[in-house]
Amino acid sequence: EPGEIEAEFAEISLRRAVLELLSYRIPDPLYLPKGNLFGHPLDCPVNLPPWLSDQDADYYANQFQETGITGALNYYRNIDTDSELLAPWWKSQIQVPVKFAMGDHDLVYTMPGVKDYIHNGGFKRNVPFLEEALVINGVSHWINEEIPDQVNQLLFDFFSKFN
Repeated sequence: EPGEIEAEFAEISLRRAVLELLSYRIPDPLYLPKGNLFGHPLDCPVNLPPWLSDQDADYYANQFQETGITGALNYYRNIDTDSELLAPWWKSQIQVPVKFAMGDHDLVYTMPGVKDYIHNGGFKRNVPFLEEALVINGVSHWINEEIPDQVNQLLFDFFSKFN
């Protein structure tokens, strides 16, 4: 419900919630139990991943502090509405070459049905020109931040084929 998770984030501090989300590396679906968000005691510091500097973490936290996090959360609150709005294109296929990459610690990858969809034909049915669905070990949701050189090389190699 609108306001519920925002209130819980405010209890632990919006800054801490943002840092926890940016640092999340558990290869399981995100679970935020009421009253024990992220499962860490509040006196335990958030260990930032190597790709995230204190300065960058502060920047993100300050941006959400200024604007609030409701807009970002509303994306997830509206997934059912998005599905309804996109229903006319449900059986449409993406008819251009595609290369897909994500990390195996991405919380989206661990959502029910996603691995099966990617690896057992569903993705390829919807994207017939899918060149590759690459799942990179040890990488989380922020793939372009964690391994920027590898992501840039993947993009360069993919687009170089079309010169």
